Amino acid sequence: MMPIARALLPALVAGTLFSGCATPVGPVEVTRFHLPDTTVLGRGAIRVEPAPGDDGSSIEFRTYAAAVAQELTRLGYSEALPGGPAGSQVALLHVERETLAPVRRGGPVSVGVGGGTGSYGSGLGVGLGINLSGPPPEQVETRLSLVIRDRVGGQNLWEGRARFAVRANAPLAQTSLGAAKMAQALFRGFPGESGETIVVP
Repeated sequence: MMPIARALLPALVAGTLFSGCATPVGPVEVTRFHLPDTTVLGRGAIRVEPAPGDDGSSIEFRTYAAAVAQELTRLGYSEALPGGPAGSQVALLHVERETLAPVRRGGPVSVGVGGGTGSYGSGLGVGLGINLSGPPPEQVETRLSLVIRDRVGGQNLWEGRARFAVRANAPLAQTSLGAAKMAQALFRGFPGESGETIVVP
């Protein structure tokens, strides 16, 4: 069986190229936590697996898993091949997507009253405003969390969370276009400052 990152690499590359001429992802909000000793990170074999309760066979999960695996390889890990040794560390991935419907503040009709005084008397005016813009567009929010864990001891070595929202009709609301950018943002400056939240444009 072909490794996840290699199998889905063409789709990720195509998505990245297309995203260059589309609405950019962002900002991506990222928070990381890790143990004081980070020397064990970025080395050895690792495998991306679904977090408990996640469907690892879905296309959505596989797309994000491929993007994460590609970034882990860039950081110095080697990808544990299916059917081979699992590696000393495991990356547990959880992906969650939600469609949000913003609520418009105020009604569609507004009334304004104004008055003034001049040399020739005073006057009172009433203005009527109608908002024809329609309701705010729906947004798709994606939340990604990853835990790098010691496979034998079960200790969490590193944890990262990333989230971003785009309009539901934007190209980057599609999984294939946003996965690579989110993975890149998650590992920006790896391992990162523990407990600090950053915003990646």
